[in-house]
Amino acid sequence: MAQQKGLLKIEGTMGGMTFYKKDGQFLVKEKSSISADKIANDPNFARTRENNTEFGLAGSTGKFLRDALRSLMLDASDTYVTSRVTQLMKNELNLDTTSIRGSRQPSIGLATAEGKALLNGFNFNANSVLSSVLYKAFTVDPATGVITINNLVPQKDIAYPSGATHFSINGAMADIDFENGVSDLQITNEENLPIDLTSNAIILTPVALPVGTGIKVYLLKVEFFQLMNGIQYPLKNGSYNSLAIVSVA
Repeated sequence: MAQQKGLLKIEGTMGGMTFYKKDGQFLVKEKSSISADKIANDPNFARTRENNTEFGLAGSTGKFLRDALRSLMLDASDTYVTSRVTQLMKNELNLDTTSIRGSRQPSIGLATAEGKALLNGFNFNANSVLSSVLYKAFTVDPATGVITINNLVPQKDIAYPSGATHFSINGAMADIDFENGVSDLQITNEENLPIDLTSNAIILTPVALPVGTGIKVYLLKVEFFQLMNGIQYPLKNGSYNSLAIVSVA
């Protein structure tokens, strides 16, 4: 893979070379001489077909997770979150020890204790990891989804970016049935506070318990704002916001 130089950028295939754009860069690579029909039918490419199938399953399961949490992720995710979630689901798929190669399912891996542990702690914005933003300990009640943070002093317990005057914190509890593709997300109340030395008791309660028999996923989100002329504006379009899975049951 090589990077295109010069003012004229090309996309497409020409002279045995494929020109394409990825992550804002214009790249070029040699066109593959292996036909799609050969990959689909040649016994020598059986492993390739199995890998492609499982990669597709990881991608679709990752999309399902992102869709289930989209309302939270809209302003708290990074550029590479899609590929990172896909890789997470590929790792979950590898935990399926019951299915044959090429048919392993992320949902089976996610149902295991190891799979749930792998999902727990995932940050949707790698540029603002929750553990590097919120220093105060918190508790999660798995039965009610209530997240409690005692004696939170923003200036001491929050790593806030320059220019931030306020922050909001809220949580969520979701029931995500990866096997059947059904989910229910319930958001908690949101606490909006100035970044000062006041001690706050934070209690975040879902508006209702999520319905379903899938995996229970608990999330915590921190957003930053700048107060100007009486209006709180999202800081740098939310690029400093943090969203993470904080418990899985």
